[in-house]
Amino acid sequence: LFTLLTICLVAWAAHAQLRAIPGEAKGGDIRHVQDMIVAINGVEVRLAPGAQIRDQANRLVLPSALPAGVQVKYLLDHEGLVRRVWILSPEEATKLKAVKD
Repeated sequence: LFTLLTICLVAWAAHAQLRAIPGEAKGGDIRHVQDMIVAINGVEVRLAPGAQIRDQANRLVLPSALPAGVQVKYLLDHEGLVRRVWILSPEEATKLKAVKD
């Protein structure tokens, strides 16, 4: 029983570490427009080559599978292309909204 509990705690800690969203990431809502183009806060932007979109469980998501208007945090590259996107959990989205207000 102790071994199982230890494994669960280590797995939980590892999962929490995988979901590290950088502090400089900007927040907004996103929707897929077409191909490698998304709209963030209503502004169309291109995804960078190799861009990663991660869901709440840190799994990769295809741009076309983005739920319309979902709240995200994102990073741009040096050319202004979207490089990384994290889809926020309801709790994270609430925190983001509280910061905006």
